[in-house]
Amino acid sequence: MLKSARTKEKDPEGRMPLAEHLRELRNRLLKSVLAICVVTIVAMFYYMDIAKFLMQPVLDAVGCGGVSLSDLSGKGSKGHDCAYFTVNGLLSPFTIMLKVSFTTGLVVATPIWLYQLWAFLAPGLHRNEKKYGLFFVGLGVPLFVAGAYFAYMILPTSAKVLIGFTPEGANNLLPLDDFLDLLSRMVLVFGVAFELPLLLILLNFTGVLTGRRMLGWWRAMIMGITVFGAIATPSTDPVGMFALAGPVVVLYFGAVGVALANDRRKARRRAADPDFGLSDDEASDLDLTPEAVAAPSARPELTDGDDPGGTPRRNGYDDVT
Repeated sequence: MLKSARTKEKDPEGRMPLAEHLRELRNRLLKSVLAICVVTIVAMFYYMDIAKFLMQPVLDAVGCGGVSLSDLSGKGSKGHDCAYFTVNGLLSPFTIMLKVSFTTGLVVATPIWLYQLWAFLAPGLHRNEKKYGLFFVGLGVPLFVAGAYFAYMILPTSAKVLIGFTPEGANNLLPLDDFLDLLSRMVLVFGVAFELPLLLILLNFTGVLTGRRMLGWWRAMIMGITVFGAIATPSTDPVGMFALAGPVVVLYFGAVGVALANDRRKARRRAADPDFGLSDDEASDLDLTPEAVAAPSARPELTDGDDPGGTPRRNGYDDVT
């Protein structure tokens, strides 16, 4: 069923019929979904531990501790505004288990589905572009995980800021399924946002963007990243917005630095080797400057049979004609 569409003899240029492209895409998607499902099933057995791991930072920040819900003051054991996690409905615990397990499967299986994406695109790339694809997979996974972990770490601070606006005498009840939805969206947004510098580096390494042009966009990039953080952050609080925009801006300037260094390296290599950087199907520059050719003599030399003492002849004629 999952027989690869590339088991036949490979085309030297990586070309495939449309039907085989669709079959290959289906196989890659099925392998990615299968990996996510396997990790999800395993995560179900550790659902309680995973849920506690996700909830604990927020409970430490805004939890009410041992205070009973009947206390209408809304103050926890530490004297600040606090909140309770609640589960509403008979089926909610089961749906929460599915959400926690699926989110775990999606994050943990990131190396597999990123590799399947690269493996589908790799045959259409040049040899030097394939190593950039491996570079994307190798750095894309740590960056995505770093963004997800950063979202996990700033969520307690965001919760503390938002809970601080609670009116006097009111209690905060946080539905657990809503909290998990919020956490999942933040993990996804932060993980994808942390991939932006890697995308810029890949565009530079493949010759699409130069480091100087990327540096010239710094004002627009800072504004765009800030607006993106304000729109994409699900918590809609300034803490989450600046917590997302700050690291991405730092990573952007880091990507610009890598791109500038790569441009200088390419310039040195190109000066030493004119063919450096050419793709497999790209010809090197040819020197078409005409060379100086000696002008023919106005008086042809003698040939065999000519009389040395008479008029010079060529092929029986006594002139150039």
